[in-house]
Amino acid sequence: MLVVISPAKRLDWSEAPVPARGAPDFAADAAYLAGRARKLSESDLSALMSISPALARLNHERFAAFQRDPAPEVTRPAAMAFDGDTYAGLEARSLSHDALRWAEAHLRILSGLYGLLRPLDPIQPYRLEMGSKLANRRGASLYDYWGPRLAKALNATAAEAGTDVLINCASQEYFGAVAPKALKLRVITPVFMEERDGGAPRIVSFHAKKARGAMARFVMEHRLTDPADLRGFDTGGYSSDAELSEGDRMVFLRAPEAARASAA
Repeated sequence: MLVVISPAKRLDWSEAPVPARGAPDFAADAAYLAGRARKLSESDLSALMSISPALARLNHERFAAFQRDPAPEVTRPAAMAFDGDTYAGLEARSLSHDALRWAEAHLRILSGLYGLLRPLDPIQPYRLEMGSKLANRRGASLYDYWGPRLAKALNATAAEAGTDVLINCASQEYFGAVAPKALKLRVITPVFMEERDGGAPRIVSFHAKKARGAMARFVMEHRLTDPADLRGFDTGGYSSDAELSEGDRMVFLRAPEAARASAA
């Protein structure tokens, strides 16, 4: 199976336990988009991504420093550089060498700037959400820019991994960049919900993001190849719920006490 996750807005630029290696498949595209963003003022960046002046200033500096061929010391492995809720669940820095090796072939990170990343691809510090309306040579947004290419790249990656199944652990914003007409894979979407006393189960964004990362880790650690084995996921107190699941929308549910125990 192939798993996709979203990147994170925050970065962790501390030293990684393993070095980055190789190069992103769409490195030239990243350099082009960084060049487009470099032309924007701090106020333009603030408006583009709805960020504070301080964050706009930081990212203006990042785009100004972005290199087409970066030196190793200015990069970090992608899965260890992002620092958001999904990555708290993935915990890439503690994956075994064998799990990381398997992840290189079976885990991909969707990115507004880099398109598609392997876990150990070297990235430079940046922030550029996929939903950003950054004008470019292909249109008015990053969705226009990437078009069907990410879907085609995922098709090719899945073929190399010997699978026709994609586990979508990405957000709607990012998976929306994967053109459905170009994607030739069966897509299974895990959905993580919380039980409520006297109320219908609901999705809580913070918990769901962390659980998506934990699901990706579960697949990598156990080298899963059969979608049915996803039902064995129980990290954080979740369990598969057959009644709420429908087709390739696979629902996992947990009780309030399990959520409290996981947060403790």
